Amino acid sequence: MSTTSRQVPRRSVLRYVLIALAIAIVVANVINQRSVAADTDPEPVAGSALEALAGLEVKGPGPDTGYERALFGPAWADVDGNGCDTRHDILARDLTDLTFSTRGDVCEVRTGTFDDPYTGETIDFRRGNATSAAVQIDHVVPLLDAWRKGARAWADEPRRQFATDALDLLASDGPANQSKGARDASAWLPPNHAFRCPYVARQIAVKAAYELSVTPSESEAMARVLADCPAAPLPAG
Repeated sequence: MSTTSRQVPRRSVLRYVLIALAIAIVVANVINQRSVAADTDPEPVAGSALEALAGLEVKGPGPDTGYERALFGPAWADVDGNGCDTRHDILARDLTDLTFSTRGDVCEVRTGTFDDPYTGETIDFRRGNATSAAVQIDHVVPLLDAWRKGARAWADEPRRQFATDALDLLASDGPANQSKGARDASAWLPPNHAFRCPYVARQIAVKAAYELSVTPSESEAMARVLADCPAAPLPAG
């Protein structure tokens, strides 16, 4: 009886010691992991999208009031003076296996193969009333988003330049472009995950070039994407 009574407290003490030791190990691991994470967070690479993101103004969006597409100039104007409108310039840049009109408009893309970056699908483009919309030209930073985040205060010429800047234009799958609408990166990203880093990097390049702001949620969404590609460069055009 007396032996048993002496063993019970010893076992209890041992159990408490083991529990305390286990807790201490867990706490030490958590602290160590946080320390390692802090030590391994990469510094933004010079010229990277992540570095440029840190330089963008972060604030809430302005109102939609007064927005009209016409305030950004004529759609697809020939701004570079090459005789081709901007839509055909972007189609010629982004599609392969091109054929052009043999009647009248030599700039007009008639057919081509399009590897859509937004969906990862390949589209057989054929110009026509029922088929042309399969490939659309997307403003990577939508015009309405630009209006909300700085372009509302611009003069006419900067808006016209923005709307036809090849840096902000990509050929894209028509339905994907329609689903995006005017949403920013906090609300829409390409379904093709492999293209999310280049997409966000291009948005940041455009916003940096035109001194457009980002919302807090937009900045956070961009940072999450770039966490997988911290050295992703800013595209030049």
